Order: sequence, then structure tokens, then C-alpha cells
Amino acid sequence: MSQHPTSQNVIETPNDEHGHTHWVHRAAFSLIAAGLVASQVATGFAVYHQWYWLAVPMVVLASHFMHGALIGFHEASHGSLRKNRFLNDLDGVLAGVLSFMSFTLYRAAHQTHHSHLATERDVELWPFVKVNSPRWFRRLVAFIELNLGVAFTPFLFAKVFLQKDTPIRSRKVRRRVWAEFALIGFFWTLVLSAVAYWQVWTYFLWTFLVPGIIAGNLQSWRKYIEHVGLSGHTARSATRSIVANTWSGRLLSLTLLHEPFHGVHHLRVGLPHTELPKHAALLEPVTEGEVAPFPNYRTAFMDLLRNLSDPRSGSHWPDRKTETIH
Repeated sequence: MSQHPTSQNVIETPNDEHGHTHWVHRAAFSLIAAGLVASQVATGFAVYHQWYWLAVPMVVLASHFMHGALIGFHEASHGSLRKNRFLNDLDGVLAGVLSFMSFTLYRAAHQTHHSHLATERDVELWPFVKVNSPRWFRRLVAFIELNLGVAFTPFLFAKVFLQKDTPIRSRKVRRRVWAEFALIGFFWTLVLSAVAYWQVWTYFLWTFLVPGIIAGNLQSWRKYIEHVGLSGHTARSATRSIVANTWSGRLLSLTLLHEPFHGVHHLRVGLPHTELPKHAALLEPVTEGEVAPFPNYRTAFMDLLRNLSDPRSGSHWPDRKTETIH
């Protein structure tokens, strides 16, 4: 496992004069949602006038905001997207329906990722935590997830829900998951019927489907950057975090709801995204084998690539050098 040199810079979240988190950070999700709608409207306008020179960058921008909305879905699963629980869950269900995901299922299964990080019981990192899974199969799964994340992620969680040894056993939870599955089916039946009736497939393709596919892939790549290819099982040894000290890096972090501070999230699960940068010092390694924060996604991405030929996660795997010798 390769490690990045220890970071010397710690980001502090800008505070207002009263010592509270800056309003921009508190309004980050609302700004992301507004940016998404605006970029989709701009894309539709550009397509209508056949200004594809404008439509293409707008699709890229919409994809980024969709990725941010998916992270909002994750925040809602922890109950930290909004202070009001009803509105928090409402946003979670809405984001889930739009991304073909059951919010209740994700929230229940995601708990295993935190309680059993990078172990064989971490269902989100399947099959990269399964020692008995052949390398060709893990490579195939990685190829599919990184290129069609919008379909693979719902499949992965549906698999967890339907398997015999599912960790989701509460009857109440399972009934709610089935209800959300029905809601997703009903909603998308209406949407696709309306698209077909008014023959607006071109607009659907440009404003939702293409950016949705790109956003799903961005989500998958970020997940891999965060956890795949690391040989630990703790927040610092099984997680790559990004602590940027440039304005562009800070802006990117803001539009991703500070998800780049991912190790802090694992160390302090209850913290809302606005508070994560304040605890960046927690990411510094304290024991051998822990991974120092990276200064940007480029260096973290390169570290992932060096380990992607044999995708695995966790300290329970045999050492690669030992495998090579024997």
C-alpha cells in the first residue's frame, strides 16, 4: 500500500463574527440543488436552440451538482442534512427516488459500512472485502461499477436486501423498503410515460439521463478513491481523505458537502458536513499503516490507480508480496 506524505496544511472552516459556521457552508446543499436546476434548465435551453457548444459544458456542470445531491442523500441517511427530521427524511426519499434508490434501505445497509469498515461484513465494499473472491471477478465488478454506477449501486443494495443472510431483518424496515421500491416504480412509470407521450426523449437524455450516468460514475470513483486498495480496517488506515489548501480545492469540497474529509466522517459519524473541516487534524497518522490526507483528488486518484489492478479492501487480506512469493 502506498501512502502520501504527511499533510502540513489543515483547513479551517470559515467562521462568521459570532464564531458560527459561515452561512455558505450551511446553505451548501440548497446551493447545490439550485445549481442543479439552473444547469438543467440551461441545458434544455441550449438543446432547444441547438447550441451544443453550450449544452455539453452544462451537462458536465449538472453532473457535478447531481453528484453533490447524491452526497446529500448520504448525509440525510445519517440524519444530518437538515435539523428537522421530517424534512431530512423527505429530502432523502426524494433524492433516492430520483436515483433509483430506497432511502430506508441505504440508511440500514450503510450502517454496516461504518460498524464493519473494510471487513467482510462491510456490504458496501463487496466483493473487495471477500478474500475468496477471485481477482478476475473483482476486476469485472470494478469495471461495471466505475462505468455504470447509476445501475450498479441500486443493484448492490438490492442484493443486500434480498440475500438470505441480509443484515436488514426488521419487519418494519423491510415493509418500508418495499413501499419505497413501489414508489420508485410508480414515479418512473409516470415520468417515462410522460416523456413518451410528449416525445421529449432528446431533452430527457440531455438534462437527466446523460448527467445522471456521469454523476453515478463520479460517485463510484469517489467511493473507490475513499476506500479501495487500502490495507487497513480503521478510519485512518482504510480511508483516503483530501485536505486541500487551494481556493479551488476548498470550493470543490464545499460542493461535495465536505465529503473529501471522509476520514473525519468515519471518526465522528454524527458531525454534519459543515463541521468536518474543523476536525481535519484528526486525519494525521498516529500509528504505522495509517494514510495521511492527500492535498487533492489527483494525487489520491493516482494512489488508487496503483492498486486498482487487484482491487481489494481491508487488513484481513494476505500480503500481496507474500502472495507473489508463494
